[in-house]
Amino acid sequence: MPRGYIIAHITVRDPDAYKEYVERDTPILEAMGARFVVRGGRSSQVEGDLHERHVVIEFPSYEDALAAYNDPEYQAVAEIRRRTADSSVVVVEGHDA
Repeated sequence: MPRGYIIAHITVRDPDAYKEYVERDTPILEAMGARFVVRGGRSSQVEGDLHERHVVIEFPSYEDALAAYNDPEYQAVAEIRRRTADSSVVVVEGHDA
């Protein structure tokens, strides 16, 4: 079965307040099967307009990724990200190799 991914591109406006989001979202998403593949780190913008921070979270399936994003507990914590950062988030289905 193809895996699912939440991919986010983020520009943090309030780094101190954003830390609370990271601390609170991680256990929620990991309890739903998440594996953080990319979370910040070095990047090089080679084309187009992007945010400064990039996150890729892998789930067992597309349905699991979508359910995690829509989970009420996660959405409550996501409000912290929305207040402290600008972001674009997409849920995508991977493919079997």
